[in-house]
Amino acid sequence: MRRLILSLACSCCLSIPAALGQTVDPQNLLIRNVNLIDPTGAEETVPVNILIQENKLELVSRDTIPSPGDMETLDGRGGFLLGTLEIGAEPRFIILDQDPRVNAEVLLDTKSHILLALLGGEVRQNRLFAAAEQISEPVAATRPRGWLAYTPPPLALPLSYTDTAKWNRWESKYVDGIFIAATVLDRQNWASQDDASRQQVGDLGAFEGGEVRGFRMGVAGTINFEQPWVYTIAGATHAFDKGFDTEESDSFTFFDYRLDIPMRKGMTLSVGKQKEPISMERIMSMVQLPMQERTSVSDAMLPSRNFGAVMSGNALGQKLSWAGGVFNDAFDTSTSLSESSSQVVGRVTWLPFETDDGSNLFHLGLGARFTNGREGVRFRTSPEFNNAPDFVDTGEERIEVDHGRQYNLEASWRRGPYWVAAEYLKSELDSPSLDNLDFSGYHVTGSWILSGEMRSYNKRSGIFGPVPVARSVNQGGWGAWEAGVRWSSLDLTDGAVDGGQLDILSLGINWWLTPVFNVNLNYRHITNDRGGLSGQSEGLMGRVLLMLE
Repeated sequence: MRRLILSLACSCCLSIPAALGQTVDPQNLLIRNVNLIDPTGAEETVPVNILIQENKLELVSRDTIPSPGDMETLDGRGGFLLGTLEIGAEPRFIILDQDPRVNAEVLLDTKSHILLALLGGEVRQNRLFAAAEQISEPVAATRPRGWLAYTPPPLALPLSYTDTAKWNRWESKYVDGIFIAATVLDRQNWASQDDASRQQVGDLGAFEGGEVRGFRMGVAGTINFEQPWVYTIAGATHAFDKGFDTEESDSFTFFDYRLDIPMRKGMTLSVGKQKEPISMERIMSMVQLPMQERTSVSDAMLPSRNFGAVMSGNALGQKLSWAGGVFNDAFDTSTSLSESSSQVVGRVTWLPFETDDGSNLFHLGLGARFTNGREGVRFRTSPEFNNAPDFVDTGEERIEVDHGRQYNLEASWRRGPYWVAAEYLKSELDSPSLDNLDFSGYHVTGSWILSGEMRSYNKRSGIFGPVPVARSVNQGGWGAWEAGVRWSSLDLTDGAVDGGQLDILSLGINWWLTPVFNVNLNYRHITNDRGGLSGQSEGLMGRVLLMLE
């Protein structure tokens, strides 16, 4: 993949017309504030400054290079450099305004995205201008850009959120930020339901029709210390994201407010209301998943958000990621610590296999969650359709527990446009009135990006990215197409608790017209074994997703 990007970059240089911006001397040039893509394959970028003298590359440094008096100095605008950087050799590279590993469209529309193209001692294109000031003494290195948190950005955050030219982004000396918004519209149709299912959950015809699945808005950005902190404040309708602790309503709530603080050795401390570090499916945002909704397993037994602190980092050359945190929702629910449940949660992922170009890899993950269960436990969920009643439920009265433990196992294999993922989740509850209870569930999911794109893999947090769009419909392409299949099984019956067993086969098709506009359709066949009955039903859900760009 990296060789492909570099090859495309060189091809782009050859086809670019003459310089369009400020006239500069390509033989003697200093470029500040450029992000160098790490050649080791890591997802981080390295902010550097580049010195060219007599058409030879003299220096590439993270430290600020003093400006020679007789040399032009350009501001690289935080662009991303691709090409050949060999000290003493003729420079051949381009600078793009976005990271091509995140948004491949920049390589298909170079005329719009190239900031500078330098080849054979000639500037082929230039949209950079003189640096604001000539610095004669070394100063602190350019502040890094990028996402620090263990969990991915909010689903409404554009891929190009660092682009300073965006109309909904602002920058200042102390705080940078970008406004975010997204809306999801659904149309539900229940295709069939047998008599046993009607006895279990009632007539599903009452749950047909269209709805606003959710609306989300907020802001994300940086507080510009020497090592910037990343902040996120986002809210949505309650129905926008589900977990076992989430009640559905049309009211608006802030469910993301968090500070991500860089620590030593590449670690990050995240403090605030956030996702707990357990389960790839739970951590990934909904737009990163092949299906419209998370599995019943995740929604029934894991929370949507919790208030706490998470420390995360990497090891073994980024082959291993780890995260651990402590949580208590007393701050968010305005209750006392003694009345609220406390949790300790952790997750470790490992890449036992990855090819040199990163196109073929195998992922393993292990997570654990421990709770003192002071608020009791109730597991319930709908059948992976938002517009539906609860099909399985451990009971209206919460189960009193002394302690609870949850274990999560993950395995994923991705090769080019193909991705297969599986997870298993088990909940063990120490209940004084019902003895020990065990509930469990699993899912197996397959995805094929028909248009050939490949999901990225985030080594910082051990999750896969959304479907990239190589060529949007507004660029004359067909967008990105993805087909998905999933089998999920959830068992909430044990001992005296007849919560039910839910087995669901899902088929889905996604069409990403652009990176911010998606249309998709999901089909599900549902088997619900509860109360001595085995109910059968099936339904279709159409969805339109639009994000602010």
